[in-house]
Amino acid sequence: MRIVIPDDYQDVIRTLDCFSRLHGHEVSVLHECQPASLDELAQRFAEADALVLTRERTRIDAALLDRLPRLKLISQTGKVSSHLDLAACTARGIAVTEGRGSPVAPAELAWTLILNARRQLVPAIDAFRQGHWQVNLGQALAGQVLGIWGYGKIGQRLARYAHAFDMPVLVWGSDSSRAAAEADGHRAAPSRQAFFADADIVSLNLRLSEQTRHGVTFDDLSLMKPDALLVNVSRAELLAPGALLQALDAGRPGYAAVDVYEQEPVLDPGHPLLRHPRVLATPHLGYVEKNGYELYFGDAFDNVLAFFEGVPKNVANPEALARS
Repeated sequence: MRIVIPDDYQDVIRTLDCFSRLHGHEVSVLHECQPASLDELAQRFAEADALVLTRERTRIDAALLDRLPRLKLISQTGKVSSHLDLAACTARGIAVTEGRGSPVAPAELAWTLILNARRQLVPAIDAFRQGHWQVNLGQALAGQVLGIWGYGKIGQRLARYAHAFDMPVLVWGSDSSRAAAEADGHRAAPSRQAFFADADIVSLNLRLSEQTRHGVTFDDLSLMKPDALLVNVSRAELLAPGALLQALDAGRPGYAAVDVYEQEPVLDPGHPLLRHPRVLATPHLGYVEKNGYELYFGDAFDNVLAFFEGVPKNVANPEALARS
């Protein structure tokens, strides 16, 4: 089978232990970072029997699928999201398989950003390399209130980290999230306004959906303390367009640490978040980690092999199997 794996930005997929599972198949691994046109994607994928997608980096819509008559399978790393038109795949008899996710690497990155942003390590290290000694004064985490919006697997892990750092936890989210947080010994915010106003650090840990898209507004952020920190390793679209920069420029919150952007990859060093003096920005590294990649791609490769052996598993659109 001919398998195409696009968007391997770092050229690392061939180095994974699980890549050997595809031995005997014709595999093309693509490394382009620049956004591609419909014509370019259609040309790159023209000979593919199967695509293995890296999370949400490649957008698959009906217009592209119409240019890929040979395609039989899209094997998704992790879960299917809004980047892929599942109904269009089903209508064309293209099966879509899903894998698992892991909260470990995203939670660890979020905590790394919190530590670095609070201790202001990047400006201190940059100044040190230029011959300056102790140019700023960071903050310890002990005693600061960690606000967690979204008490799922990542939020729960962050709450455990906070306990180890002597930080009280304040949770906002659905009724079930707040109840689960209270059952774990944490405090649920009495209101959305109190959540933003009382937290010293707010971490957004929500799934992106039509209900959560643009749900965090400038008015929410303007309630935060002047020295508060907003952390987002989930999705940029959780915030209303322009709200974060507007809030930072207005002085509330004082700082932000972000790993996600509305248009990715970000290749413009002039991007306003990269240039802002009170923003710590990383290039969407949340899930980009060796063990996580072995999990994501191991599942995706197993799903490819099972499909072409005639025993498909983890199919998100089983109706497509009857059409293929």
